[in-house]
This record gives sequence, structure tokens and C-alpha cells, in this order.
Amino acid sequence: RHLASSGVDVYTAVAGSAAALYGPRHGGANEAVLRMLEKIGSVENIPQFIEDVKAKKVRLMGFGHRVYKNYDPRAKIVREIANEVFEITGKEPLIEVAAALEKIALADPYFVERKLYPNVDFYTGTIYKA
Repeated sequence: RHLASSGVDVYTAVAGSAAALYGPRHGGANEAVLRMLEKIGSVENIPQFIEDVKAKKVRLMGFGHRVYKNYDPRAKIVREIANEVFEITGKEPLIEVAAALEKIALADPYFVERKLYPNVDFYTGTIYKA
């Protein structure tokens, strides 16, 4: 809408819109979550990962949102949809890591005080991978 309002042709507006969704901080965010979950590898590695996040050695992807300062309502919906998808396709192994990471982070004062809750990108990557 903003691009088109500047008077550009429709092709430029669509290209600009697609470009705005590209990259690890927006359209690539769910891919970044997948890479993070793969790097964690298993539930047993989550405590060390959490400590590394707190020490600012790594970033916790898929948590926090500029607008949603509490649990992203879209994330709840996508999490339920993920379970439905896995009933059909078989369970994506990374969902176990994701669910455990969410549970640990939501119980940790460090993340709660900073209002870091899962956003919609946290679970969409696991659906795409399934």
C-alpha cells in the first residue's frame, strides 16, 4: 500500500513488497528458528542454550515482537495447527525441542521480565519442514 501510494507501477510495488518480507528478521525469521532448533539438537542441550542466550553469545529466535508484548495470539493458533499437520505428516522431531524451549523460557524470569514470548515464526518453520 505504501509503495503503490508513491505512484510506482504495480510490478515495482509487488517486487518491493516481496523484498520487504525477505531476510532473517522478517520473512526469513521462521527459517532462522529452524536453524536455531537444529543447532540446539535435543532437549538435553536447552539449559546450556538458555545460558548462552543470557550471556548474549547466541540469539533466541522466534521470541519477542515489536507489537505483541505478551504471548503472540497468532503463535497459539499456529501451534495448534502444527499439531494437526503432524497428525497427518508425522511428527517433526524439532517440535519436541521447540516445545521444551518454549516451556523453559516462559518459566524463566529473564525472558518474562523482558516480555519475550514466542511469536508466530516460532512454530511456522516446523510446519514448513514437515
